[in-house]
Amino acid sequence: MSARPLKFGFVCVQNAGRSQMSAAFARREREQRGLEDAVEILTGGTHPADEVHPEVVEAMDELGIDISDRVPQSVTDEQLNSCTVVTTMGCSTLELDADVDVRDWALDDPHGQSVEDVRAIRDDIEQRVSDLFDEFTEQK
Repeated sequence: MSARPLKFGFVCVQNAGRSQMSAAFARREREQRGLEDAVEILTGGTHPADEVHPEVVEAMDELGIDISDRVPQSVTDEQLNSCTVVTTMGCSTLELDADVDVRDWALDDPHGQSVEDVRAIRDDIEQRVSDLFDEFTEQK
């Protein structure tokens, strides 16, 4: 790997839904691939909510991933500029350094959605996170 650590940032406005699911899947992916020492994960929001959306906690719990203890956090441009890749969820207007790969996943907001709709968003995120790991961890 390069001298710069591989760091994935997952950002949305409230850090209470999509970015929390993304970070949870990334933590699982990192563990399953044995990359605990090689990949850092950052998640945050530009205007964090008070709690992770209950429908998101429920949908993740269905897969055996407990995010009920997660608290939405704010994130700074400085923190994000340290990332290799920053994925936004379709709700951000970040302007980061030129050497940060920023990708907008343009996902629907799960807040207030039916459990079926949240599952669809969750499953889309799960695949995108897996693809992200495939792309960046196989370039060793």
